[in-house]
Amino acid sequence: MVPLKAGLLLFIAIGIVSFASIDQDFTPVRQVKVVKDSALIGKQLASRYCGSCHLVPEPELLDKKTWTTRVLPIMAMRLGLKLPGQDTLQSLSPEEENAIRPLHIYPETPVLSMSDWEKIVSYYEQTAPEAPLPQKSHAPIKDSLPLFTIKALSLGDKPVPQTTLLKYDSNKGQLYVGDAQNALYVLDRNLQLADTWWIDTPPTDIDFPQNAPPRLLTIGIFSPSDQHLGRLMTLERSAKPGSSPINIKELPRPVQFAASDLNGDGRQDALICGFGNNAGKLFWYDGLDPTKEHVLKALPGARNVQIADFNHDKKPDIMVLMAQAREEVTIFYNQGKGQFTEKTALRFSPLFGSSYFELVDFNKDGFLDILLANGDNWDYSAIHKNYHGVHIYLNDRKDNFKEAWFFPIYGASKAIARDFDNDGDVDIAATAFYTTLEQPEQSFIYFSNEGKLNFKPFSTPEAAYGKWLTMEAADIDQDGDTDIVLGSYFHTVGEMTQLLYKGITTFPQLLVLENQHQQK
Repeated sequence: MVPLKAGLLLFIAIGIVSFASIDQDFTPVRQVKVVKDSALIGKQLASRYCGSCHLVPEPELLDKKTWTTRVLPIMAMRLGLKLPGQDTLQSLSPEEENAIRPLHIYPETPVLSMSDWEKIVSYYEQTAPEAPLPQKSHAPIKDSLPLFTIKALSLGDKPVPQTTLLKYDSNKGQLYVGDAQNALYVLDRNLQLADTWWIDTPPTDIDFPQNAPPRLLTIGIFSPSDQHLGRLMTLERSAKPGSSPINIKELPRPVQFAASDLNGDGRQDALICGFGNNAGKLFWYDGLDPTKEHVLKALPGARNVQIADFNHDKKPDIMVLMAQAREEVTIFYNQGKGQFTEKTALRFSPLFGSSYFELVDFNKDGFLDILLANGDNWDYSAIHKNYHGVHIYLNDRKDNFKEAWFFPIYGASKAIARDFDNDGDVDIAATAFYTTLEQPEQSFIYFSNEGKLNFKPFSTPEAAYGKWLTMEAADIDQDGDTDIVLGSYFHTVGEMTQLLYKGITTFPQLLVLENQHQQK
């Protein structure tokens, strides 16, 4: 017989064990509920605070480590939070700090509590994948280009190719090649050096008006910057009597421009993509007069524009691709007399990496569709992203666009559409500049149009010779078909070293793909 005191203790002990067992049985269920509740709160907070500036990025767009160690700490600073070891302006040059400080990019007072911020971080950490998601399956890429012969071309004795501009003047049969070392080379139809210009900053775009000198756009500082050092100018060594050379200065890191009579006054206007960095704008000058500026969009990231009559009212409308945080494709409908109304055609996550677009009528219905490359992989999340690649968005004839084709390409940077094989439909040439150099031979892909948005991909081992930032398509050799020229840009010698380890020893400035269609 157990004594009363001992029996009571035994009863209590058994009870504790029993309740512990019951608690252990129910703990996972309760933990799951707590985790779900926490994730829901974090998602709601992300929608409130992150969604105030751009589309809220889904957790699966990045892996856990990239979210928690790279992207979210940067976003915390944008919300005014001071995390240990972070100084928002410490690494900047005095000139860059002076340009950024008035923008108030980093609030002095936090816009949310540290507790709420930790819930946002927890949400992404709990729901993001452990590793970047893989690409979807796609047609195999053939390692040959039967339509083209390939020639590597170098200009001067530059040890590191840094091509910033490729543009062909069909009037004179000349190819203009811009270089980050402030040079502009002019090549004749035999791709021999015909002239050299030395510019104040790297050239990024040029056009060739009839019966007038070229107009050249320079960027100022090529790397991300908020300094206004860009310029639009007439490219001539001495002005002709009676002419009015263009010299528009202090532009916010411009990357592309287009000329058109936007307000119907009979004079050409200049529409400029001021990409900037933390600040920028899409704007136009009435009659190329720098005192008559009109801002269409006061945001950074204007990447490139196309001018077309979308609503068929015989007035030039504008479509622009916006990168940076608020990534989107926007149409500005021309209302006449310099007035425009804005419509957002496509919106993307800030991680989408928009890099270039063109307008093409793929289905031949009389309405322009969008060919778009996304793969900008710089900044804070340099990992493989399965949503990077080349897209076709078809127009429903009301300027609503829906994706109809996608081919995944890590680091995709530019895609252009031409009828390269002269069979009546448009093919696609695409580059991948923002790659990690794991498969450098696939940094250029040619897509042969087989009909009904079915494209067969081709590449070439010679594509591994460079990092192709620029690309131009034109009949360079004047034989009746369209050739392709790729321009290489290496930021550092280290990138070239990575290729040396892969056995690549040729680093040309240009790769010329000469179309052989007319010779077959």
